[in-house]
Amino acid sequence: MLTSTTPPLRHRARSLSRVELEGIAWLALLEPGDRERAAESLMVAHAEPGELICRIGRPATFWFGVIDGLLKMSNEPGAGAPITFTGVPPGAWFGEGTLLKREPYRYNIETLRKSRVAGLPIETFHDLLARSIPFNRFVLNQLNERLGQFIAARETDRLGDPDTRVARNLAALFHPVLYPGVGQLLRITQQEMAYLVGLSRQRVNQALRTLQAAGLIAIEYGGLRVLDLDGLRRYAPTVAAG
Repeated sequence: MLTSTTPPLRHRARSLSRVELEGIAWLALLEPGDRERAAESLMVAHAEPGELICRIGRPATFWFGVIDGLLKMSNEPGAGAPITFTGVPPGAWFGEGTLLKREPYRYNIETLRKSRVAGLPIETFHDLLARSIPFNRFVLNQLNERLGQFIAARETDRLGDPDTRVARNLAALFHPVLYPGVGQLLRITQQEMAYLVGLSRQRVNQALRTLQAAGLIAIEYGGLRVLDLDGLRRYAPTVAAG
């Protein structure tokens, strides 16, 4: 729980363990020397629920990744209607566009539950871009996949059907390239899902039951298992003839 005396996240950071390093997909792509330098630069910290990892207007100093937990990307509270742009589950690395442009953040990243968040300093990030072709390919692929994700999210925002919104947002959280740490089971509560899609917990519960009845997901204790990812992406409500 956050208090007025809680030290900043960077003051709680430590080096990553061997197991944590082995779980970072892009690290394994690097040449041995670059991998060693990156591993030495990486730090990780436990973030409390409601803690801001990135804040609008603050300079970007790290490339962040989620070891475990759940985050959300959103606009500034009080600046018009609240908007959640996307959820950020385990395995995700984010903020590369902001680091590439060396500009302040245009969004907030907030923890929805206690999470372990890793960070690569911006200097190491740019050093890898300057020297490592595998790292460049990884970042380029990230940017391409994220562009497709936000185009799909824009389309989803225009849909009036709540079941479809839940299905499409859930499918986005199972993105195999952007979020390789999720696998087939996502640890998420219905209240957390409600925060991400902008619906009530009760309406999310109803939508999830509908998707389960359609054979697209299985609701399990503490999470959701995807059974048909393509079906979630293409989901549209059945309209009765008449």
